[in-house]
Amino acid sequence: MKNIGGQAVIEGVMMKGRKGWTVAVRGPGGDIHVKREGLTELPKVLRLPVMRGVIALFHALFIGIKAIEFSASKAYEEEDGKKLNPVAIGFTIGLSVILGIALFILLPLYATKLLGTVFTSVSKSSFVFNFVDGIIRIFFFLIYIVSIGMWKEMRRIFEYHGAEHKVIHAYENGKELTVKNIKGNSPLHPRCGTSFLLIVMVISILTFSFIPQTWSFTYKFLSRIVLIPLIAGLSFEFLKLSSKMKNNMIIKILIQPGLLLQRLTTREPDDSQIEVAVRALEEVLTIEEANA
Repeated sequence: MKNIGGQAVIEGVMMKGRKGWTVAVRGPGGDIHVKREGLTELPKVLRLPVMRGVIALFHALFIGIKAIEFSASKAYEEEDGKKLNPVAIGFTIGLSVILGIALFILLPLYATKLLGTVFTSVSKSSFVFNFVDGIIRIFFFLIYIVSIGMWKEMRRIFEYHGAEHKVIHAYENGKELTVKNIKGNSPLHPRCGTSFLLIVMVISILTFSFIPQTWSFTYKFLSRIVLIPLIAGLSFEFLKLSSKMKNNMIIKILIQPGLLLQRLTTREPDDSQIEVAVRALEEVLTIEEANA
């Protein structure tokens, strides 16, 4: 059984294995468009604990951007065949990264600083300061998820997110990949990227607590950027551990917040969306088998 991960994209699903990744997208005409790419195995030094999480983060970002670019070009392709401008897509992605840093790092940090002028316990204790900063960050994240969930196009992506999880569940349980077999599976999955983001936010509270309270606001902000790889690596290890020990009672309790959060980022998919997710999985399994 291959370890397969995935990601919902615009009108489609990306699936990734060890040897390659594919993305399947439903075009305006109803056809399913597929993009396939192989992957090379990383050196052993880059597969060490924590380090592999850092590599996985940047690798996932790189592949995710390519998958989104492909999905946007196929899902929004005009009737005359004109494709979206890749420069415009790149600009949108870059702007999203900047807004993400501002919304989930800069604003929570500044809000915590303001609270510190009112509550002395926040300004004097490094742990309290970073705990409050983390809570505000999680609060902003929840508001963001709920807000974008009201957008029709994003709800469609959440439906494909549910389709991705259902298909992976069916595959991991050894079921035949038919719509009938897949529909009854849960749209929630412990290895989901949504759960990963929540783990990142919790671990960041502990990690940032080691930052001296005497540092300036600028240093605190920059240190949060610099420490992102370390936090991602630690979060990746916890996610892998929770996947391997999913039947352990303690792990079951610890992953519940992530599963609850997924209820905001997944929706029940229709049959056509499940078909797209199946196509993406079948394509990546073909790559895996061909390079076994």
